[in-house]
Amino acid sequence: MTEDALSESRIREEICTVGASLYNRGYTVGAAGNISARLDDGWLITPTDACLGRLDPAALSKVDAAGNWVSGAKPSKTLALHQGIYRANPDARGIVHTHSTHLVALTLAGVWRPDEVLPPITPYQVMKVGRIPLIPYRRPGDPQVAAEVAALAAQVRGALFERLGPVVWERSVAHAAYALEELEETARLWLMSQPRPEPLDAAALEELRAVFGARW
Repeated sequence: MTEDALSESRIREEICTVGASLYNRGYTVGAAGNISARLDDGWLITPTDACLGRLDPAALSKVDAAGNWVSGAKPSKTLALHQGIYRANPDARGIVHTHSTHLVALTLAGVWRPDEVLPPITPYQVMKVGRIPLIPYRRPGDPQVAAEVAALAAQVRGALFERLGPVVWERSVAHAAYALEELEETARLWLMSQPRPEPLDAAALEELRAVFGARW
């Protein structure tokens, strides 16, 4: 097996491992959500209507650099969304989209601000996730959503779809999942806190930028 083939094999396994972990811990249910990874010759993406808890590495959809389906099961209907992110952000190597409960609930209850769905209330939220904008509701797979997210993809690590949940991109599938989990936990903390906590102040944010390279 060539080095490139071995690398693709490992990425296929990573997608399935991350999918099972998210599913088993309730970050997604049923056949909701999707995961993708950038390859040197295209992308891997979970099949349409696949359960993230029961993915088969060999059945993952593969598309070429032009977006043509070349092998595996039929790609997720969110393929255009993933492609747009990868094309707009060369550093993105993995994307995770779920319908995580607390983040969907946040959009139903009302986000903090459209350009920042949550205030900066914990240092790891600031360091690992950063500012996350809201994408107003449109049906799943709407091409306008893909265009809106692609326009933001080089500036932020993710976006939150109203009534649908988060999409997060990072340097690998695993790191995208870590950031998504941090975002979901922050939404849970925000929704359960009464009164609402004050955001970190400007001095605290500047220190996180200076020491850790945080982007906010």
